[in-house]
Amino acid sequence: MVHTKEAPSTGELVRQMSEQMSRLVRDELRLAKIELTEKGRHAGIGAGLFGGAGVIALLGGGALVATAILALALVIPAWAAALAVGGGLLFLAAVLGVVGKQQVSAATPPTPRRTMRSVRSDIGVVREGARR
Repeated sequence: MVHTKEAPSTGELVRQMSEQMSRLVRDELRLAKIELTEKGRHAGIGAGLFGGAGVIALLGGGALVATAILALALVIPAWAAALAVGGGLLFLAAVLGVVGKQQVSAATPPTPRRTMRSVRSDIGVVREGARR
């Protein structure tokens, strides 16, 4: 006697599909969480290294400023050398600050024109489809 297996009912197929989709979504979310955790860890390490590089660069810059003062002190009194280098640095800071302020003032938030056109087009397509 040949035993034929009955095909699952539509309701059973829908139930299985729902379970499989739920499992797939949970697995994908779990994988995304693992990937984001790994990327976040790498980003944190990278940010720490960048911060360390900034501190070292600041110390190096200070050493170069001290070198410039000491070199000028060979020609003029030490207080005048320190005053000249400090004044030059403050002048450079003022120039950079003014230019930076102008750049920030010139920056205006862009309007998302292309996105707005795309959304309007999508709405038009949906309305046209609804009318048919």
